[in-house]
Amino acid sequence: MVFGLALSNFPLLLILLGAALIVAEAFAPGAHFFVAGVALFMAGIVGVGVGALFGGGVILLLAMSVTVLVSASVTLYAYQQLDIYGGVDGGRTSDSSSLRGQTGRVTDRVTATDGEVKLDSGGFNPYYQARSMNSEIEEGTEVMVVDPGGGNVVTVESMSNLQDDIDRELEREAARQEQASE
Repeated sequence: MVFGLALSNFPLLLILLGAALIVAEAFAPGAHFFVAGVALFMAGIVGVGVGALFGGGVILLLAMSVTVLVSASVTLYAYQQLDIYGGVDGGRTSDSSSLRGQTGRVTDRVTATDGEVKLDSGGFNPYYQARSMNSEIEEGTEVMVVDPGGGNVVTVESMSNLQDDIDRELEREAARQEQASE
């Protein structure tokens, strides 16, 4: 008797608990409460429906258990596909030093005093005022940020002008081999 009374009110309890978890998601976003809240809420809804049709018992518990598993899986999958919170580090703001090494293209010819680039991973507004270290860089040229500065002005260099230590060493080795073969 007591078990039957508790089981008949259990779907209503699940609806209330699920709704509370969904509301809690607003205070702590990140899909921590939402997935469980939707699963419990849906199980409560199914429990009310199945309980009205078939009464309590094993069928009710089985239907609510399956509903929890299915709705939690579907909700979690939907969250991942919609990428609501931007994925890994999607919501983080980055500082200017994180721009060092970023690549992009020149949108307005870059000189020592003027120009503009669009960075590939430049954030919300990927357009930056740019300056060149050595020579003018024509529109459409691929560039790399060599000095992020501190504001919205970055110093860039054409990718064709950049060489790293490995490239320089390879050129030296090629020159040595060429001299040795002469």
